[in-house]
Amino acid sequence: MKKYIIYILSSLFLFSALPVFAGEEEKEEKSFNPKETIFEHLLDNYSWEVPFSHELKIHLPVIVRDYKGDWKIFSSGKIEKGGSHEGLYIAKEGKNKGKIEGVDDQGNTYRPLDLSITKNVFALIISAFVCAFCVFSVARWYRRNRFKAPRKGSGIMEFVIEMIYRDVIKSTLGDKASRFAPYLLTVFFFILTMNLMGLIVIFPGGANLTGNISITLVLAVCTFIMVNVLGTKGYWKEVFWPDVPTWLKFPVPIMPIIEIFGVFTKPAALMVRLFANMMGGHLIILALISLIFIFGSMGVAVLSGTTVISVLFSLFMMLIDTLVSFIQAYVFTMLSTLFIALAQVKEHQKETR
Repeated sequence: MKKYIIYILSSLFLFSALPVFAGEEEKEEKSFNPKETIFEHLLDNYSWEVPFSHELKIHLPVIVRDYKGDWKIFSSGKIEKGGSHEGLYIAKEGKNKGKIEGVDDQGNTYRPLDLSITKNVFALIISAFVCAFCVFSVARWYRRNRFKAPRKGSGIMEFVIEMIYRDVIKSTLGDKASRFAPYLLTVFFFILTMNLMGLIVIFPGGANLTGNISITLVLAVCTFIMVNVLGTKGYWKEVFWPDVPTWLKFPVPIMPIIEIFGVFTKPAALMVRLFANMMGGHLIILALISLIFIFGSMGVAVLSGTTVISVLFSLFMMLIDTLVSFIQAYVFTMLSTLFIALAQVKEHQKETR
């Protein structure tokens, strides 16, 4: 089993590394800009590169609302490579770099309302379908084979579901586990799917979803809503009038201010932790691959040695990043469970101490 896992990860790395910088070989005579190349593959785009080709791209639909209030829907291929369509184009510099800008009748630049299906949006949809397919396959197995244990992929899914539910959700929330388990298990598998899909650079993977702070922000807000909207009266009493000496609450509300501040720092910690860890892993791998092209002009001997070292270290980082993908999904779920559990406190618990 370990041998097959190593083969799969090695293949994923090779398939991932080749198309990312394949197009740079054609530009080798020009100055190689590692920063620009790395962030080009990490940030969001209006198209998706075809595997093993830097020039051919899958053009995604652009959906924008211009300054007149008219909606425009067209292929991103019409505005790629410096092109424009009906006064709309992709900005090459400025604060809106990489985003769609437009020019009105007076020649002024403006930013239209952009609801385009970008690379990250499309990858988010794909990840949602992959996650749903994996989870529903287990449910479908039990509908057809009620008294048999699932095998292969469904068996792995059942093992992970059982582990997360028993060791994290049930042990923390107790009799309220069944109420919050659907959300927490969905969050775990959705984050894990996005993390693993992001390790594969070629389509349909390659989008750095959890390395996008907008997506981690939405996930953190979902936990924030679950914690505070479904929080008990005892939880809110501890926030606004905690069980501390009165002089810490009145006339200067020191502890209530700290508690209210903590209500917002908890989801912020979830957001930043997931974003920073996943973005950092992708940056390291792409930086190691960039060394091949940075030292490419120093001769065959230097290039050969650098290539071997970069590939070995990148493969090692891919293995670490695969582990980190699971760990970050697990940590996000565990902390969300703890925050929800802290918000389910009952008033009579304090009185019986």
